[in-house]
Amino acid sequence: MIIRVTEEKDIPACREIYNHEVLHGLATFDTEAKSMEERKAWFDAHNRDHHPLLTAEIDGQVAGYASLSTYRPRTAYNGTVELSVYVSEAFRRHGVASALIKELLAIAKADPDIHNVVSVVTGCNTASIALHEQFGFTYVGTLHKVGIKFGQYLDTVEYEMLV
Repeated sequence: MIIRVTEEKDIPACREIYNHEVLHGLATFDTEAKSMEERKAWFDAHNRDHHPLLTAEIDGQVAGYASLSTYRPRTAYNGTVELSVYVSEAFRRHGVASALIKELLAIAKADPDIHNVVSVVTGCNTASIALHEQFGFTYVGTLHKVGIKFGQYLDTVEYEMLV
C-alpha cells in the first residue's frame, strides 16, 4: 500500500468511493451524489496549507482517501481541523483507514498551526468508533438524532485529539 498526496487524476475514484457511501452507506449524511465539478472544488479546497488530502493506493487502484478539512469557517477555529476517511468497499478491512489516519495525524502533529483534530462519526458506525479509539481519540459527546438518512434518525458521536 502506498499513501500519497491525492492528485487531480484521483478525483474520479475518490468521487466514486464517496458517492457509494452517499447512496448506500451511513458514513456521510449527504443524500445526493456529488458531481465531478463538486468534487473538483472539494479537491481544490484541500490543496492548501493545513488541509492535506491523502490517497491510499493498492496495486495501482485508489483504495481510499482521507483529509483534514476546515472545522468551522470562523477564524477562531483555524487551529482545529476535521478528519474524514473513506475506503472503497473492495478494500475494507485491509488496513487502509488505519494507514491514512496514521499519516494524517503525523502531518497534524508536525504542523504548529494545528492543535486539535476532530472527527464526527455516525453513532452506529462501530468500526469507525473503534478505529478512532485505537488511535487515542477522546470521545467528547453525542448529538442525538441530528440527521435523517434512509428514513431513520441518526446520532453522531464526536471525537477529538489534541496534537
